[in-house]
Amino acid sequence: MMVVGMVFPLHADEGMWLFSKPPVEQVKERHDFEITPEWLEHLRKSSVRFGGGSGSFVSPDGLILTNHHVGAGTIERLSTTEKDYLKDGFYAENLEDELPCPGMELNVLMSITDVTERVNAAVGDDLTADEAVAARREVIAEIEREAGKESGLNCEVVAMYRGGQYHLYQFQRYSEVKLVFAPDARAAAFGGDPDNFEYPRYCLDFCFFRAYQDGKPAKTPHFLKWKEAGAEEGELTFVSGHPGRTNRSMTLAQMESMRDRQFPQGLERMYRVEALLRAWSDRDLENARRAKQSLVGTQNGRKASQARLDGLLDPAFMDRKRESEKALRGVMRADERWRAADEAHDEIARLLGEGAEISVRERMWEGGEAFGTRFFGMARTLVRVAEESGKPDGERLPEYQESGRDSLEHGLFSERPIHLDFETLWLGDSLTVMCGKLGVDDPLVKKVLDGKSPRERAVEWVQGTELGDVKVRRRLYEGGMEAIRESGDPLIRLALLVDGEARKWREKGDAISEGISQAHRKIAEARFAMEGDAVYPDANFTLRLSYGLVRGYPAPDGVAAFTTFQGMQERHEGQKGIAPFDLSDEWKEKAGAIDAGVRLNFVSDHDITGGNSGSPMVNRDGELVGLIFDSNAPGLVSDFGYNGGRGRAVSVHPAGMLAVMRSVYQTERLLKELGF
Repeated sequence: MMVVGMVFPLHADEGMWLFSKPPVEQVKERHDFEITPEWLEHLRKSSVRFGGGSGSFVSPDGLILTNHHVGAGTIERLSTTEKDYLKDGFYAENLEDELPCPGMELNVLMSITDVTERVNAAVGDDLTADEAVAARREVIAEIEREAGKESGLNCEVVAMYRGGQYHLYQFQRYSEVKLVFAPDARAAAFGGDPDNFEYPRYCLDFCFFRAYQDGKPAKTPHFLKWKEAGAEEGELTFVSGHPGRTNRSMTLAQMESMRDRQFPQGLERMYRVEALLRAWSDRDLENARRAKQSLVGTQNGRKASQARLDGLLDPAFMDRKRESEKALRGVMRADERWRAADEAHDEIARLLGEGAEISVRERMWEGGEAFGTRFFGMARTLVRVAEESGKPDGERLPEYQESGRDSLEHGLFSERPIHLDFETLWLGDSLTVMCGKLGVDDPLVKKVLDGKSPRERAVEWVQGTELGDVKVRRRLYEGGMEAIRESGDPLIRLALLVDGEARKWREKGDAISEGISQAHRKIAEARFAMEGDAVYPDANFTLRLSYGLVRGYPAPDGVAAFTTFQGMQERHEGQKGIAPFDLSDEWKEKAGAIDAGVRLNFVSDHDITGGNSGSPMVNRDGELVGLIFDSNAPGLVSDFGYNGGRGRAVSVHPAGMLAVMRSVYQTERLLKELGF
């Protein structure tokens, strides 16, 4: 067997490691600390998958810590014109005051099982791409269904190593969640877009929710105790969270495709949406309140995508990738057993070219870019539930299989508010994008618009739909295809109109993706033969463990690891207190009681990416010593290759959180629950 890392050497503290394959030997060798099964289980069961981010239990009564920006969408939806919880913050002084969060679902990972052999046996090597997609879908549904029936847990089969392995993840699900505390947005997002992905930072990006079961706070024996002093510079710490997606095992051709097509196309859309939201927000204060989180999310995505694109446009970075792939393929060509893996690189390049045109129409019709609203999402779900439910479970689209039915219903029947003017804005713009990408003479575009402008069509559909009524959605859901066909709702009619085209382009896209996955499996098999499975797989929003050191990073003048409240005050005064560097009157009145030297934010060299927001950072004793909330710009390039030189994870310090809870927000009940 080839020595691990001969082709792709691991850097010092690199890795988003599976909890089923933790870096025990590496940590022991480099840091003289042994990760025990008990330590790992406690951290795993304390970690929470929180929407598109992460969180952790911090009390035995279901109290959850996460980032303010992870919970901000929910906080905005709980707000009204009279009570703006984003602007003013929220604190439940009593348990009875905690606010229910409709539609929110949290998951805690209970077990991981390798099911690769069963999946591969069902798929085989002699199937076409279409047949392989169907066979894999069927066996995965069967595995999830059997496991869910036996355990009563949420079950999900996840592809690892781009299809080289398949793991069954089983989750404890919490669908009853309440908001407990959130600071005001000016403190939580201090510095806003200008400081995003930069450092030094001065953010109090944290908030608390609570999981409930049967109307009572959930009992969570695994939770993280806080260490107010945090970690010192140079100290070993660990991050447990759900990194969304990395692309380190991508081929050079795939990275070039992202550089030349995917990122530029995505940025084009983000800049358009950002301008749209800014213009709409400027019309009045209520518009601004409703659009705030969408605007913040768009700005965040735009800035992150630009940083990642900058990395791919760096010739030195791409040259290193080119040389590493050349070395890997050279090893493969030297052994007949791995010749197919070498040729798989060329197959991926061919499929990417074939899929370029497919991806545009798939994004429009199936991906929702033509109809980017909650209303259309509901309509499509109702239409497809009716159609897919008549098929055997294994033949359904994955999102409509029985294993995910509870989550689907939870989202579909949520009482989350829907603002009609905002829906109209989104839909009109999405239809305009559709016209620009596909052309107004496209036959289906003509049918969709029916002789009207995008704006006229959007107004007609949003004003005419009844899908804002949960009772209507439930009646259509329970009535099956007969109720769907008889419905006169304009958005149901739209979903029916475009469904055939959407499915067609999805099937084409799935075939391309399956071909690429099959090619990657050949590459993965060769790498397993060379290196074993000691190398971590790309991130895919499954729970991962990263380890590293608290430390600053080199710059022209050097960047210190910690920031303090004094630095925040200086930043506020230096920017004349103008947004986004302003602070609330309550803050100005009460924050003087906080010692200026109390630590606020800090950086570490942990390997993280999007989805790690809200991840707890713990020390060797499993104590919480930080809360991940961001990466700096050099760290974003780590999606394609770890950058431990200047790339850093940015966290909120526990001392900073506790200081403002004591002095500014006076959350006595919450502090007592945390043990302070």
